[in-house]
Amino acid sequence: MAELTRGRAAALIIGNELLSGKIADENLVVLARTLRSLGRVLDRVVMVRDESDVITREVQELSSSREVLFTSGGVGPTHDDVTIDAVAAAFEVDVIASAEMAAMLRGFYGEEITDDHLRMARIPRGGRLVTTPEMPWPTIVMHNVWILPGVPEIFAMKMPVVVSELGEGAAFVSTAVYATLDEGQLKPWLDQVCAAHEGIEIGSYPKWRHPRYRTQITFDGASSEPVMAARDAFVALLPDGARVDLDAED
Repeated sequence: MAELTRGRAAALIIGNELLSGKIADENLVVLARTLRSLGRVLDRVVMVRDESDVITREVQELSSSREVLFTSGGVGPTHDDVTIDAVAAAFEVDVIASAEMAAMLRGFYGEEITDDHLRMARIPRGGRLVTTPEMPWPTIVMHNVWILPGVPEIFAMKMPVVVSELGEGAAFVSTAVYATLDEGQLKPWLDQVCAAHEGIEIGSYPKWRHPRYRTQITFDGASSEPVMAARDAFVALLPDGARVDLDAED
């Protein structure tokens, strides 16, 4: 399968609760869709427990090998929120209290604020605080590492901040063919089109119980013309009646 190469990114998903199955991760799909809309490829995802040394090691590796790294989880006030310390250790800096974030916390909690609440004002030394008018609560960015919350509602609210900071690039072009044949029957034609259109990422996804088709074939690339050329070349190889539709599943 061809590889889309623009703007490689990685994600580090953090939390014991995810690896134990107590909670299902919801953030990865949100991040992946956001990055694709910017023309960036999410090409590596790592999920780890709340273990500072492990997080530090992964941040070092992923931030040095990718244009941008996104972490998700471990930024609250409790004992298992170790991401800030781990990211600081990855860049060999200490952790400091952000006066700006502390002031915002005091304004939010008022007289009920505790020292534990104020732990959420801690940032790696040298980290930037990124805000937008729509999202005034800062997002911490340390070099090329975006330190994002694990709570899905808040994570999703941060995506426009990511878009505003990274810039709105050209989204990848994607189209699909829905066929009544299974993957085994389609393979010779898929192989032929893949060989002839090396710059296009072609995916094949069986749909065992769908009432109208048996396989969805997707075509993705950086621009419309080569994507549509690959799709049309595949469609031209199909026997009569094998194609249900283009693009729209229903």
